[in-house]
Amino acid sequence: MNTVELLNLVNGGESSLIQFKREIRAKQSGDIAAEMVAMSNFEGGLIIIGVDDKTGDVIGLNFKEIETVNNLLFNWASNNIKPAITIFTETVPVEQKNVLVITVPKGIDKPYCDKDMVFWIKSAANKRRVSPEELRRLYQSVGKLYAERQPIEDSSIVDLDTQLFKNFYQARYQEPVNELELNRLLENLRLIKNNKLTLAAALLFGNNNQIILPEFHISVIWFWGNEFITGEYRSSRELTGHLNRQFEDALNFTLSTLRHVQAGRDFNSIGIPEIPKIVLAELIVNALIHRDYFINDSIKLFIFDNRIEIKSPGKLPNGLSVEDIKRGIQRRSRNVVLTSFANDILPYRGIGSGILKSLQLYPRIHFENNIAGEFFKVTIERELESHRQHESIILSTTD
Repeated sequence: MNTVELLNLVNGGESSLIQFKREIRAKQSGDIAAEMVAMSNFEGGLIIIGVDDKTGDVIGLNFKEIETVNNLLFNWASNNIKPAITIFTETVPVEQKNVLVITVPKGIDKPYCDKDMVFWIKSAANKRRVSPEELRRLYQSVGKLYAERQPIEDSSIVDLDTQLFKNFYQARYQEPVNELELNRLLENLRLIKNNKLTLAAALLFGNNNQIILPEFHISVIWFWGNEFITGEYRSSRELTGHLNRQFEDALNFTLSTLRHVQAGRDFNSIGIPEIPKIVLAELIVNALIHRDYFINDSIKLFIFDNRIEIKSPGKLPNGLSVEDIKRGIQRRSRNVVLTSFANDILPYRGIGSGILKSLQLYPRIHFENNIAGEFFKVTIERELESHRQHESIILSTTD
């Protein structure tokens, strides 16, 4: 880091990724360790020492102070954080003074805690204790815990649509289900645990999800105009049931709200939707399969006159970025059981390939991976003028 880069950071002030410290003393071990824990559990960050955290003034450190602070920080990173982390330090000259910059990498062995077994996470420029829900998500982010494999309290095989499961099993494995073997098959497929349905089982084959999974549905609102105005909308729906039912209901409702264009067809024909059906299908399926099921919230499907928004709980999994998915890059899903079954139940191609295909068919799609807000949002533009340039593409998807 050079002087100009450092001054730009200082002028930008503190954030969830940057912290200033005027000085570091031995008695601050608990606070600094907690700060490094919070950064490791988040996206990493920088601790800049020698800058006043109240005014942003550069105070600087002398040679002896830099040596002492380095020793303290490396000791705390090794002994006051579990598991230990590796930090990097560098001295940057600025205004004839020296500032120490500590880089705390994004953790690869989450979750991290301090020596008192307290887990911390960043919250804007501050830090706070991790909630039980957030702790589960931290374990999930590194593949140590999967929401879909957790048993659902107060559930049993009675909450499973056994005929739906049998139809799936016979179609996939080309053999019928013996009623006496049903429990064993469900256990082998990780769909039942301790005589309770797993989350994956209920999502795929549940018949009572509005009771046992009240948060995991799609909330649909069709608004007047282009603004989110509470209480002013054309229609709303709460789409419940297993994933395939939610998918079909969401797709059909959305299609019913779209404009249809003739695109050279007979005047009396129904016409084709302004947004290709296959694009809507891909994006709705991806939301259902890849959302974070450790977050107790519904998927939001908002329909405006000029756009459609699909907002899924949870940021992109496993370090994926928006640019990655736009290029079709795929990594291990946070919901491995759902993805393993999805091809046989839903029109699913994978988080990378499905979005890549959608962009090829209809480029007017935008993505937001909100890390702080823990959500992923897809915005599909609606603009009649765009139909002309997409008519040939749309026609090819309906042949």
